[in-house]
Amino acid sequence: MSKQEFTFDYAHYAPLDALPESDRELAARAADACGTAYAPYSGFRVGAAALLEDGTILTASNQESEVFSSGMCAERSLLYYLQANFSGVRIVALATASVPGERECYPCGACRQVLADTEKRQGSPIRVVMCSGHSATVVQEARQLLPFTFEL
Repeated sequence: MSKQEFTFDYAHYAPLDALPESDRELAARAADACGTAYAPYSGFRVGAAALLEDGTILTASNQESEVFSSGMCAERSLLYYLQANFSGVRIVALATASVPGERECYPCGACRQVLADTEKRQGSPIRVVMCSGHSATVVQEARQLLPFTFEL
């Protein structure tokens, strides 16, 4: 047996105003996207915003269903939309926010896997900005959130 260690650097910003300007705008767009969430069952509204390499920012939100497993997280809604409609355009950064927003909004495991898959497919890192109403944690590569990704 050999013991291995996985470590990574991240930045924490409190207050939220301490974020760099481009990340503040992305965080604000993610927070605004919470307004389009359909979350009558959980009451947990999530918004995601992606900054594309051409400067375009697109948003999406979580969508719940009576059949709980048929709902979709904001991050995957956005990533799948981008892949279908902006194939070949790289994502520079992705921000998440939620309502209520007392805690920072971290992607679930499935979203972390899809983020890592997207990053691998595009051949460049995706900075991830995970926000609350008053702070944010930022990682420089999505893969840092899920070190043991599934790969075929």
